[in-house]
Amino acid sequence: MNTTDKIELLENKDRRDVLLGAAAVAATLATGSAVAATDHSHHMMNKNTALIDTALDCIKTGQACNDHCIDLVKSGDTTIADCMASVTDMLATCSALTQLASAQSPHLVAMAKVCIAVCEDCEKECRKHEKKHQACKVCADSCQECIEACKKVVA
Repeated sequence: MNTTDKIELLENKDRRDVLLGAAAVAATLATGSAVAATDHSHHMMNKNTALIDTALDCIKTGQACNDHCIDLVKSGDTTIADCMASVTDMLATCSALTQLASAQSPHLVAMAKVCIAVCEDCEKECRKHEKKHQACKVCADSCQECIEACKKVVA
């Protein structure tokens, strides 16, 4: 595949897909840093590994939920639009949280507070659809776990 073909493929991608992909890459890089610290030296272990893992799970389930929402909207079901918007916010927030947690940033507590609020919104929206859409239930459950993990950081 030549460069022109690659550019055409990228231009054809939905903007949201590109943003979600970027969030996934950022989250993966953040996790890689945490894993690298864990693997290379026992005295350099990241104390935020559990938080990172929880936030990454939230990202993973959120991406699945968002993909499901996109499919529903494409088929004409706009009742899921608010859910999709809240998941999009959650994906960005949890991605930032993983990066700050991985870096053991002094801004982690502030970001954890933001993440609690965003995940609460996402969980609330997803719960509205959990009986009809399994992806929403799984995302809501994951948000609930992330909220609890963030509360431990804030405490």
